[in-house]
Amino acid sequence: MEGKLARDPVDRRIAALAARQHGVVTRAQLGQVGLSGTPIDKRARAGRLHRLHRGVYAVGHGRLTLHGRFMAAVLACGDGAALSHGSAALLWGLPWTEGARIDVTVPGRGARSARRLVVVHRASLEPGEASAKSGIPVTSPGRTLIDLADYGRRRPLERALDEAAYLRLDVSGLEPRHGRRGSGLLAQVLAAHMWGTTFTRSQLEERFLSLCRQHELPPPEVNQRVQRYEVDFVWRARWLIVETDGHAAHGTRVAFERDRVRDAELTAAGWRVVRMTHRRLLGQPGAVAAQLAHLLQAHWRAPEAEPSPGPGLDE
Repeated sequence: MEGKLARDPVDRRIAALAARQHGVVTRAQLGQVGLSGTPIDKRARAGRLHRLHRGVYAVGHGRLTLHGRFMAAVLACGDGAALSHGSAALLWGLPWTEGARIDVTVPGRGARSARRLVVVHRASLEPGEASAKSGIPVTSPGRTLIDLADYGRRRPLERALDEAAYLRLDVSGLEPRHGRRGSGLLAQVLAAHMWGTTFTRSQLEERFLSLCRQHELPPPEVNQRVQRYEVDFVWRARWLIVETDGHAAHGTRVAFERDRVRDAELTAAGWRVVRMTHRRLLGQPGAVAAQLAHLLQAHWRAPEAEPSPGPGLDE
């Protein structure tokens, strides 16, 4: 039976189509490859097609990847639809927390809504604001960041900008839009935030940066090079470095020895190096902030060779 199915030209066309679309097809596409009406329903009852949304099916099985779920949601929303907002951010590789929802933007007011955790945004997409990644229609990086600003979350927006800079994404057209509720926040962030300066690589680093903000400490440079090392946080004008030590990256004997050699070289060059653990940041945030404030205010006799200028505390 399996050999017969493999030789069926319709099945081969369906398989090829599904392979290009992360395992999903539409009812209209099935008709274009020679399958329509009752045969589609029979295959669905037999478990060869799995209904995901109205008129959208997974081929063979319903266990889809994230890309497959994204593609199914876009196909369910009709022509001109594009993955957008937080879902587009995830597809482009930007840090964003969305949960199970999938955001899709559709042009005009006439497109039909999808169900099953698909949120439909009805809005026009200007030329250049619709793109494709991994074969999935998606809003451009610039338009995606404009949409993210509407959520009103400043720090997540800054992180997305930092990652966009790190990934060297094309953010053409990124500017506040009149009438958008996020235009004010986007204008503030674009005016005040230096892209890439707060690029964090872990939740521990993000927690430390949040602590600095909450206690109104001078903003450090993040993940920047000092001497021949990349350090987590640095205040160049105060010759102060802070390393956040997660157990996974720093808990081995090799890492322990490597960190001590590194600290010794930086100290010999005139830097003060402080290490912060996850437990201390979580359990003693006030004490950590007080210690940092003292270190930043304390007089420090710097070496004759001044560090390169950065956005840290002024002398």
